[in-house]
Amino acid sequence: MSKIHAAITAVHGYVPDYVLTNKELETIVDTNDEWITSRTGIKERRILKGEGLGTSDLAVPAVEALLKKRGITANEIDLIIFCTTTPDRVFPATANILADKIGAKEAWGFDLQAACSGFLFGLATGSQFIESGKHKKVLVVGGDKMSSITNYKDRATCIIFGDGAGAVLLEPNDEGNGVIDSILKSDGAGVQYLHQKAGGSIKPASHATVDADEHFAYQEGQAVFKFAVTNMADVAAEVMEKNNLNSEDIAWLVPHQANKRIIDATANRTGVSPEKVIINIERYGNTTNGTIPLCLWEWESKFKKGDNLILAAFGGGFTWGSIYLKWAY
Repeated sequence: MSKIHAAITAVHGYVPDYVLTNKELETIVDTNDEWITSRTGIKERRILKGEGLGTSDLAVPAVEALLKKRGITANEIDLIIFCTTTPDRVFPATANILADKIGAKEAWGFDLQAACSGFLFGLATGSQFIESGKHKKVLVVGGDKMSSITNYKDRATCIIFGDGAGAVLLEPNDEGNGVIDSILKSDGAGVQYLHQKAGGSIKPASHATVDADEHFAYQEGQAVFKFAVTNMADVAAEVMEKNNLNSEDIAWLVPHQANKRIIDATANRTGVSPEKVIINIERYGNTTNGTIPLCLWEWESKFKKGDNLILAAFGGGFTWGSIYLKWAY
């Protein structure tokens, strides 16, 4: 009997209409287009505008388009894993809110929080439910409304983040395609370098925390860059070595879109040539959990059945990891 793998059978993404360019940021904080582009590779990012809109509102159009593309109804979904750093609410889970909005009455779900590595962690988690035979259709969503926790007075962080969401459908595959292997890692010692200071149980919201701008993403850029540029590159190379893959075997490298220099370092470490590296950071910035599924969505038409893809990410906390998958359609 052939081993069952969890294969991606459909993918779709969504970004808001509003485009926040580097030129506009020049009018908000002390920065300029050349400085931003040379350090991050970002030219613009999308921002979700409108009162009362949250991360689930980014996911709904992505998921609805995915279902239409696959030709199934929301009621056929067994499980929803929503990977996000910016949930609609502290509780209930945004996965549950999404299920209600799309009409997935038969699905259970939960949120997964691993910062920018969340989508990879979710993909690996969802795969287990498929491989075990427990479920037939697992929806893994990666999305963030990063503008909700971005301090537009902080020139170091406000240039980085954007809003967006993507989703993939996992189904059983007995042809050898799908998620083949993963290496996932975390180190809580990194919390001091990248976190949100207030809003959790250790420091609940108060007038003082709001006045001190402590409900935004805080980052010590140099320390984070140093860890990310090494660990994201190393883990991508590690999953390739573990599966006896060389750069010629890889059709596409799909890196988390945090910083162009980190992406380049990962490509160099794995030996994957530039034309095989998927990059859209210049248009969307860092959408955190949304970056990798958005890349898969935009490049979907270029993928061929059986293509070897290496996915890699690094996130706050610290978290990092890489997944080796074979494209299934």
